[in-house]
Amino acid sequence: MDEQEFTRRADIIFGQIESALDSAGNDALDYETLPGGVLEIEGVGRGAIVVNRHVANREIWVATAASGGFHFAWNGSDWLDSRSGQTLFACLNGLFAQAGVNIALS
Repeated sequence: MDEQEFTRRADIIFGQIESALDSAGNDALDYETLPGGVLEIEGVGRGAIVVNRHVANREIWVATAASGGFHFAWNGSDWLDSRSGQTLFACLNGLFAQAGVNIALS
């Protein structure tokens, strides 16, 4: 996948995440899109969830203080973690649930 296609796909995913966060109506949860395509989600337990575009590797990275980091690459139909094979949305849903936040991405 070239950089333009990666950016297009990442924009879609980031939009879906932001839409789900907006729809959740959780006042304790806040997010901010930072320069360079970084989404920082605050109010989820012991720290933030950071979702980052890693353009050079064509991956979406997710990091938390409690759970560490995850690297998701496009396999042609979904974003999969390079170690576990878990999908990006399954990972985020799990992180939200661990923090006691009811948001379900699909």
